[in-house]
Amino acid sequence: MLHAVIMAGGSGTRFWPQSRRQLPKQFLRMTGDQTLIQQATGRCQPAISPERTWIVTGAAHAVETARQLPQVPSNQILVEPCGRNTAPCIGLAAIAMLAADPDAIMLVTPADHVISPNEKFQQAVQQAVELIEQNPSTLVLFGIEPTYPSTGFGYIQRGERLTATSPAFHVKSFHEKPNLLTAAQFMATSEYYWNCGIFVWRAQAILDALKEFAPEIAACLERIQPGIGSDELHQLLETEFPQMPSISIDYAVLEKAAGQVCVLEAPFQWDDVGSWQALPRLLGADQNGNTLDGVACAVDTKGCIVRTDNDHLIATIGVSDLIIVHTPTATLVADKRDENAIKILLAEVEKRGLERFL
Repeated sequence: MLHAVIMAGGSGTRFWPQSRRQLPKQFLRMTGDQTLIQQATGRCQPAISPERTWIVTGAAHAVETARQLPQVPSNQILVEPCGRNTAPCIGLAAIAMLAADPDAIMLVTPADHVISPNEKFQQAVQQAVELIEQNPSTLVLFGIEPTYPSTGFGYIQRGERLTATSPAFHVKSFHEKPNLLTAAQFMATSEYYWNCGIFVWRAQAILDALKEFAPEIAACLERIQPGIGSDELHQLLETEFPQMPSISIDYAVLEKAAGQVCVLEAPFQWDDVGSWQALPRLLGADQNGNTLDGVACAVDTKGCIVRTDNDHLIATIGVSDLIIVHTPTATLVADKRDENAIKILLAEVEKRGLERFL
């Protein structure tokens, strides 16, 4: 049967001060009334019930994950003792899932992306399942048609169609974050997709691939597997998980398993919500280019992103191209053109002994 794996790791520092170490991006609301992790689980339904939904998160975020997703069985919230990137994360989910369903097919998706509409997402997943039913060893990726020459995403180059009538393509090559000129060249060919990090495959197929291409990870997973569903799992994870290399599933498997990998062009809208700059894309902007989320009053203000709540007014006069984010304990005012400096700011906050605000 089809199961969902929601990868809910990460720190989300670019969304400070709303995102904190104890409350990273996936727990925030970006659009609508639900948080990103709630949207991620909700878009899988009704095709995938909560009883077939698995969340992989870190120890610091397990309690908040359970609070926001009470419908997911507690034993299906898998807690990593430390971050080890997506290959160990996916492997852990696969061995847990196989203990419950030896024929499990995994839909793997990050917890912190915005995707719409849900119907097209579900249709695309069903297409992937049909490909796997035809060839059980197939590893299916989703590719996003680029809308601009992004230097922040990895790219997938498609090859020939699997068959004359197939919706999927062989993967010809992978490319990590390119420079601007290369990204523009990728766009011009119509052969390249953004790699959105959403996958579908049989749980056993990805474990077999890990055993072939990432034996260190596979060996640790084999030692963890006997503890699935028992009181021994926590100790096994504490012992074995840190020994795994920190590596993405792309590097560990997908770039090496060329013959098994195919790509489907995603019919849905996708945004990885990588920074505050995503808000204008998600929420739109007024006639002055301002995106105002919450109670805000802007006079002679242009190109600003303002985020607050309904209990605190942000008022601006005569400013432009700023990011202004209010929370009860910290407020950010930043040049929109230098958003990457938030990481530098947070390092300075920590250096000054103000970790309670991180």
